Amino acid sequence: MTSFAPRSSLVGQSGGGKSTLTRLLLRLMDVNGGRILIGGQDIARLRQADLRSLIAYVPQEPAMFHRSVRDNIAFARPGATDAEILRAARAAHVTEFVESLPDGFDTLVGERGVKLSGGQRQRIALARAILRDAPILLLDEATSALDSESEILVQEALWRLMQDRTALVVAHRLSTVVRMDRLVVLNRGRIVEQGTHAELLQADGPYARLWHHQSGGFLIDDDAPEAIAPQATQTGRRTFQRAEM
Repeated sequence: MTSFAPRSSLVGQSGGGKSTLTRLLLRLMDVNGGRILIGGQDIARLRQADLRSLIAYVPQEPAMFHRSVRDNIAFARPGATDAEILRAARAAHVTEFVESLPDGFDTLVGERGVKLSGGQRQRIALARAILRDAPILLLDEATSALDSESEILVQEALWRLMQDRTALVVAHRLSTVVRMDRLVVLNRGRIVEQGTHAELLQADGPYARLWHHQSGGFLIDDDAPEAIAPQATQTGRRTFQRAEM
């Protein structure tokens, strides 16, 4: 059984099962062994609408609609006021690029946000999460498309957003999650170690090797040349240990 700290991060090599776990939490797929508990409740017993109302989710590739920037942010909470949308946009640093768009917040973003850069789409997705103000924040490599300067600003905004709520962050770049309460290291669908950044470096295990490789060069896994995610069953389900939030 694993219980997540208030601010936890899932780390590990590609194919370790990080994004799969986020899909399980959102019930985009179901476990076929064990349970996932939120507040002591098995999420399999919750209605999808009730579960989603608890979570603000920012994926690596956020969905955009062929509507205005304003509408794309407001999608997180229909009925939000313009002042609330603007406040969320400022916190996610959306206003920095909106001012240069032809019609500002009323600019149409195109199908799937084709008129915006990857970084701009991610900022809008972050603004949605801020506007939603849900008790659980789920980020799947949510700042990967930002440049270094923008990432620093957005990371600070996210850190403020994490206060007084549960946050689970999937990260490939370990430098973005060193301040988290707990880092959970996954390898092929299993938790191989967990702890704070300092504790895991001192343990000199898989996390320490990942950290040193990312600091000094490319990571080459000689032991597992084909890093493959946990295999799905025919029903699209995967097996994970019981986890609590």
